[in-house]
Amino acid sequence: QLWRNCVNGQVSGDLQTVISVLQTALTPAFLLVAVGSLLNVLTGRLSRIVDRSRDLQDRHGKASGDELAKLVAELRLSHRRMKAVELSILFSVLSAITVSIMIGMLFLMGLSTISLTGAIVAVFMLSLALLASALILFVREIQLAAKAIHVPKEFLKLPENPA
Repeated sequence: QLWRNCVNGQVSGDLQTVISVLQTALTPAFLLVAVGSLLNVLTGRLSRIVDRSRDLQDRHGKASGDELAKLVAELRLSHRRMKAVELSILFSVLSAITVSIMIGMLFLMGLSTISLTGAIVAVFMLSLALLASALILFVREIQLAAKAIHVPKEFLKLPENPA
């Protein structure tokens, strides 16, 4: 019924109602922009991890002894990093989807007599929980990346007698 009324131009409310609904829906839309930016960062990090893993895999067959052990350790760490980024991307996308659903619900509620207040709050809270999970995984991946970059102590010391 609502869709038929929208097509026939018989939406409940006037232009002021539509403007009010647009303003209300604009705030969650900013959250979509933020999630999009996070996804951009995450896909960039995933790309770098994949490139590094491919390089390590190419060197794997030629390595032996301590070098092979270091390669395998870094490959295992890269695998953990990839999993953290993959999950972070998944939670970010799910967060964006729930925000989009919430925006649709806001329009539906604003342009009709249907009350979706409780559902909108629940969807918004779900979206924030998904986003928080994505951010936690992002921080975890950064911790793993920092662990992978071990600088030997000899590089951290200045020479005794600089010439």
